[in-house]
Amino acid sequence: MNFAATLGLALPIGIGLAAIGSGIGLGFMGRGAMEAMGRQPEALPKIQVAMIIGFGFIEALTIYAFVTMFFLQGKIQ
Repeated sequence: MNFAATLGLALPIGIGLAAIGSGIGLGFMGRGAMEAMGRQPEALPKIQVAMIIGFGFIEALTIYAFVTMFFLQGKIQ
């Protein structure tokens, strides 16, 4: 198998895994934040800020994988 064929197979698999991992991470973080807010409603603003920042970092990793896929897609001929 040559480089272009391997890259053509690996890019969609890699972006799919990144999206699945991001979805799982967002789900776990959202569940934890909702449980924490339910247990301690007085800490709601702090939990929400931390949750939103965490969501941003998780999404940023997926966007990095997506951008890398577009850069490497140019190598397929």
